[in-house]
Formats: sequence, C-alpha cells, structure tokens
Amino acid sequence: MSANQKDILNRLSIVVVLMTLFLVAIFVKIARIQYLEGEKYQNLSYHSTIRKDTIFYNRGNVVSQKGNLLATSMSKYDIRMDVVTVSDEVFEKNVHALSEALSEMFGKSVYEYKSYLRKARRSKNRYLFIARNLGYMDYLKVKSFPIFKLGVYKGGFITEQRTVRAHPIGKIAERTIGYDDYRGLVGIEGAYSEYLEGSLGWRMKQKIAKNQWKPINDNNEVEPKDGSDIITTIDVNVQDIAHHALLEQLETFEADHGCVAVMETKTGAIKAIANLGRTSKNTYFEKRNYAVWESHEPGSTFKVASLLVALEDKVIDTGTVVDTEKGKIYIHKKKVEDSHRGGYGKISAARTIEVSSNVGIVKLIREHYKQDPQKFVDAVEEIGLGSKLGLEIKGEGEPYIPNPKDKKRWNGISLEWMAWGYGVSLTPLQILTFYNAIANDGVMVKPQFVSALRNEGKVDKVFEKTILNKRIASVETVKKLRAVLENVVKNGTATNIYTPHFSMAGKTGTAKKYIPVTKNADGEFEGGYYSNKQYVASFAGFFPADNPVYSCIVVVHNPNKKKGYYGATVAAPVFKKIAEKMYASAPIKKEVQNVLPMLETVDEDFENYYEVINESYVTIPNVKGMAGMDAVSVLENLGLKVQFSGAGKVKSQSIKKGRKLIKGATIVLQLS
Repeated sequence: MSANQKDILNRLSIVVVLMTLFLVAIFVKIARIQYLEGEKYQNLSYHSTIRKDTIFYNRGNVVSQKGNLLATSMSKYDIRMDVVTVSDEVFEKNVHALSEALSEMFGKSVYEYKSYLRKARRSKNRYLFIARNLGYMDYLKVKSFPIFKLGVYKGGFITEQRTVRAHPIGKIAERTIGYDDYRGLVGIEGAYSEYLEGSLGWRMKQKIAKNQWKPINDNNEVEPKDGSDIITTIDVNVQDIAHHALLEQLETFEADHGCVAVMETKTGAIKAIANLGRTSKNTYFEKRNYAVWESHEPGSTFKVASLLVALEDKVIDTGTVVDTEKGKIYIHKKKVEDSHRGGYGKISAARTIEVSSNVGIVKLIREHYKQDPQKFVDAVEEIGLGSKLGLEIKGEGEPYIPNPKDKKRWNGISLEWMAWGYGVSLTPLQILTFYNAIANDGVMVKPQFVSALRNEGKVDKVFEKTILNKRIASVETVKKLRAVLENVVKNGTATNIYTPHFSMAGKTGTAKKYIPVTKNADGEFEGGYYSNKQYVASFAGFFPADNPVYSCIVVVHNPNKKKGYYGATVAAPVFKKIAEKMYASAPIKKEVQNVLPMLETVDEDFENYYEVINESYVTIPNVKGMAGMDAVSVLENLGLKVQFSGAGKVKSQSIKKGRKLIKGATIVLQLS
C-alpha cells in the first residue's frame, strides 16, 4: 500500500470516528430530552400554545335610593392612526373626506386636519393622536369614517380601550359619591370599595393560526364574580334641589365655600349632601366634602346645646328671666355683645335663643356653672358632641370641646365663650346630628349614607340605623327645645323664612372666623384674632316643626360682608328653599289639611309644566328651561321614552319642538 493510500485511509478513519461520536452524542441528547428533560420541554411547548386568560369582573355600581346611577364603570376609547400602513391611493383619494368627518365631529377646520394628516404621513408617524376619552357610540362613529373603516391593516385605525369610573349625574355630590383610584379612597366609593370589588375569572385558550387564540372548552374554568351594587340613601331629586339652592346663594353672596346636608329624622339617612367651593374663576364645584371634614366654631347654633344642659340640670327653665342689660358685657376685659344695639333688656331663657342673645346665654351659663365648669363640659360630652360620629366615609373632622382638665388651653373665659359657640369646634354633620336628635324625640342616630348591598339583582345585605345616644335629654326638655326652635322661625331671628303654609324650626348662627397665627413673607407673626371681615353663616333645623321628617343644615363661609353675613340672611333662605321644594313634591297630610300651599319658589315651575302639557299632543313640546323631573313627566305622559344626563333644568332636547310626535320614540335631554 502506497503512502498516499495509507494517508487517505487514516483520514477516512478519523471521519468515521467523528461521525460515530456525533451520532452517539445525538442519541445521548435525544435520550436525555426524552427521559430526563422531557417534562420541561413538554411544559415549554404547552405554555407557548396554551395560556390562561384572565376574565375581569365588573365593579359594582353606586345607585341612589330610587335606583338612579351615581357611579358606574364604562368603556372609554382613545383613537390613534398608523398613517404609514395606508396605501398612497387610498390616502390621496380619502384624506379630504376623512378631514371633513373629523372636522364635523371634533371642531377643528378641514384644512387643519388635512395638514395634520399629511404632515404625519411625511414624517411616517405610526401612532398619530386623533381623539381621547370617546364613549362607545362616538367610537363606532369614528370607526366608520373614510380610511378608518378599512380597519387596522389597511386603514391604520388604532383603538385603545380602557374602563373608567363615570358619574352619570355629573359633578353633583361628586365628593360624597367619591372614587377609588390613584387619588386615594374617597367618599362612598372609597369607604365601600371591598364590596364594589369582585373576583377574577379565567379560561384556557389554545393558539391557532396568525397568533390568534381560541377557547379550549365551552365554559370558563372559573367564572368572574361581579362586585356588589351599593344602594345609597341619596335621593337625586333632593340632591338636585340642595345643590342648586346652595349654588345660587353662594353666587349671590360671593362666598368662599359652603355645604348643605339633608337627613331623614328617624333613620339618619342622608338624602342630600352638597359641598361647593369657589375657584379662581369665581365658579363653584365640589372641592372638598366640607360637611364631613371641616370642623369650625359654630357660633350661635351651639347655644341650643347650652340651653339643653341648663334645662336638663333644672338650674333654669325656659321662663327664667335674664337681664341682657344694654346688650354688652365684659368678662376679663373681653367683650360679649349682642347684634341688637341697646340689648333686649330682661328676657326669658327661651327668648335668648329666639333672638340669639349672646349676653343672655353667657350670663345664664356663667351664673350656674362658673363654680363647676366641669359639670357643664361633661354634660355636653354626654350628649355626644365631643366625639366623632364614626362615619364610614374617610376624613371626618375632629370635634373639640374645651375641658377644665386641660390646664394649658382652659382659661378664665373658656366657659363663657363656649356657651355662645366659640372655643368649640364641630363639623356641619356633627351639628346636624345633634339637631336631628332634638327632632327625633331625643334619640341621636348616626348619619347613614348606604342602605343596602345588591348582587345579581338581589339585596344581600341591609345596613340598619345606628343609635349613638338613646336619649340626649328628657322628653320634657326636648319638647321645650322644639318649641323654642319653632319660635325662632315664627318670631325670632329667622322670621324672614316664615311661611303660614307649613312649619319649620331651627336656629341661625353667625360666627366670626378666627385667624390663626402665621408667619408672613417678612418672617413676622400675624393673626391670632377674630376677624371683623370673615364670617361663617349657618342655619340648622328641621321640618315640619310638630312632626319632623327631615333635618337640614346650611353652612356658608366668608360671604361678602357688604352683601350680608348673618345666618338669617345668608343660610336660612337656602333651608327654606329646600324645605319648600321637598314639601311641594311630597306634602305631609297633617300639614296640608286639604289646602294646596302657594310656594313662590315652585309657582313658576308649575306654570311652565301646565303650559307645556296643555300644548298640542300632535307635536313635540319645547321643554328647555323646565326642571328635569317636570320635563320627564310631560314627555312620558305623551308616550315618549326619555333618556337624560346631568341634573337641574333642561339645557337641550334631541327632538326639536314642533316635530311630529311618534309614540314610543326616544328623546334625549341634556340637563344643566
């Protein structure tokens, strides 16, 4: 064998050995995969073709007492466009038509949209912004526009869907309805979030062609469970009345902010709660829940608590005479003065409340409790005025009642100042709860915002009323207080709201605002005094006076002093307007006695209502400017189906006046 042949055989042997080793390695690897790593790769294959898809639950709704939606989840759509994916022919042929459609819907000119689209095409923008926060119907409309209707790949139509929380009645009661998001847990939404949340479901899907996935089984492996609906105590009609009555007064008196709360006497159910603060543009919106949060010196509305303690201790009676002198006294060089120049002379203890004599109530409390102020303070706290109400809604303000045990804060005038509502601090709801107890025969009930939970159409939990104090005072004392508060309206400081058609009771309050000590820009301390320019005007009471059904408080901060700042002038008229409207919509038989009361604030609404329903039944009437509840009544009586959004008066109607009336047709109303 030649050397050349031998070399070839050697090389061939090496190749054979290498190939053999390679084959052995392959078989070893196959065996390893098959027997040692088989499960790993099977799982890898499984998970690349099989996946568990999450099925999201629907968050529960928040509804009013009568079922009106207050908060619900709904889809919102953001629209963008991949301009590059559209062919030249399609783009040039339809860009003008698309610009016209966008212009008609969103307001910019056709020229602006055409330039916008062409510029995006030149820069090869594949994510061009078109619109944000569209509702479902608007999304469908945009989807049908020229170019967009060709879809994702030919029309460049990009949709981003998300679920948002919406308030169908708009900004009314927004802070009380609340939210549960990046801003925190606020209002009813925040307090009852655990009930509104549901549980996730899931189902298995298998990958098929073109990266599409289809369910493996007919049914979900785990069904999602929707959250419970929260049934609140809010009455949308009462809420609308309270909101607009407060708003009108704040605008009239150019006030900084204010609140209203209406409570059902027996149960503590909050029927309405409005909170409005002024913006830099002098408009008003729900900035904070002042009724729940803002603790402030109440002023004269606290005098009723002072009188209650003295009556219950039997150190005085309503007929006890006190000399108000000339309407001005000094205690430790601090002045106590009545608003009435010259004072009221010698008057009864009851009359001190009716005319709101500061001197009178201070002298009565000073005379009987100066030697033992702790007795007076303990009695006030036994009523419940020194404790939080324990509201489920977060942010309740801390009440403050001065106490002789607190040597650092108690001084020589603390008792006297406390008697007429200074040096103490309470929230509007805490004050209202006290007045509601007087209306409720002495039983103090906790303010209640939620009445029940509903799941799949069935009520599965009911929230009963909570009694905070079984009796704040004897029946005798409570009856005397109710008579005094009724006289405040009949012949006291609130005679401006008196009407012979139905009875009201309550107490006015006017308090100077304390300006705390602060550092100014120059580093100097300023403040530490009661302002002669800033006031808190309030009115707390109930109606009807002899058989109370509702209690109500109105508080207005910093009204324009030139226009008025007394509780009787600023706050009491709001109370009256709410009581009148509620009385007119649900009159109490004992009060009516077969006589329909002529209430000025509702006369105009009635006239508009009858004018419309007396129009021809053949054509659509004009309901613009009418109260929403009246407009709905008119249109439904004509055989129309009515949908509406917002609250207040009708701003626009979808079917114009004079059009032929077709029974069963749907008309959409936009309320202010």
